[in-house]
Amino acid sequence: MKTPAIVLSSHTIGLNVIRSLGIHGIPIHVLYYEKKDMGYVSRFVSGKTLTPHPEKDEDIFIEILLKFASRYKGSVLIPADDATLTTVSKNKDILSEQYNVACPHWNVTEKFIDKKYTYELAHSAGVPVPKTFTPQSFAEVKKYAESTEYPCLVKPRKSHIYFECFKKKMVKVADKNELIAAYNEASSTGIDILIQEYIPGNDTSGVNYNSYFLDGKPLVEFTARKCRLNPPEFGVPRVVKSAVVPEVIEYGRRIIQALGFNGYSCTEFKKDSRTGQYKLMEVNGRHNRSGLLALKCGINFPLIEYNYLTTCELPEKSDFRKNIYWIDEVADIFCSIKHIKKERLSIIDFIKPYINPHIFAVFDATDLKPFLKRIYDISLMALKKIVNPDK
Repeated sequence: MKTPAIVLSSHTIGLNVIRSLGIHGIPIHVLYYEKKDMGYVSRFVSGKTLTPHPEKDEDIFIEILLKFASRYKGSVLIPADDATLTTVSKNKDILSEQYNVACPHWNVTEKFIDKKYTYELAHSAGVPVPKTFTPQSFAEVKKYAESTEYPCLVKPRKSHIYFECFKKKMVKVADKNELIAAYNEASSTGIDILIQEYIPGNDTSGVNYNSYFLDGKPLVEFTARKCRLNPPEFGVPRVVKSAVVPEVIEYGRRIIQALGFNGYSCTEFKKDSRTGQYKLMEVNGRHNRSGLLALKCGINFPLIEYNYLTTCELPEKSDFRKNIYWIDEVADIFCSIKHIKKERLSIIDFIKPYINPHIFAVFDATDLKPFLKRIYDISLMALKKIVNPDK
């Protein structure tokens, strides 16, 4: 019997981890806190448990994990979103007594969860970043609003908490009134923000640097270009293509080394159309949405992580297939229709990822239940909105 893996949360990221390990016969138990997750119905899942929110009910969540140790002691514990990552990282010492924990301690995690520290660290390491201001009060925001260049961005220091509240990653503001309004919106919920330079460039300007690091050295590296976002300009990827992007590799290595990070991470950059320089957007110290792309291209990052934590097996450096697409199929279709006037995609541009070698985020003919559940959940939400449009 292989050592089980416990995957924490099971939406797009979690499904990536589940499939990447499941195809190798690794037993998987899923703990999920969102009923709209689709990964826990995968054929690779041998057990599933609904839990409270890992941050809002941290003590109960950790208590559940510790109780699970009676059955799963020595298993690999894999946080698959920022909420579970934050809670597990803060409690890694006690959890490590029972599990092989696939995340760093909080003193490292906080530096990439809180973007204030990420940008400060990147700047000191010589990694280009957008100009960023961290206000400490409303008075500082008002003063800064009078002198900054517009448009600019109002961004959360902790993205996942902001997204849970507002279902968006940031706000692009055109003047001081919009800036103050965006600040007030965030501060009303207690969320700290950054005011940041707007980096011009279309959706194809974004690049992912994926890597597995150990003792400051990159053992495996993989790069990919973003093609389409949901929503356009400031959303999450809905189409990504594998590609060699040498310009970001050195910067990616520098920030991961500066963090003192070991394990898998996905570091995001955006090319500034004014200068051609890539600038750091964020570091994700857990598996990413388009993780199945690397698998399709020949690199199984969740398995690399699992093998090292269970047997100390080190991966060999390997090449990867280029020009392979990852498609979040449902999001891509709906978003392309919704934003047809803004994006102005030709039919050829839209179908190109589908007629070239690709892998879907959710649809898999050999593991169909997650896709069917996602369609059901989306249809149910749409029906509720039609019946109760004001809710």
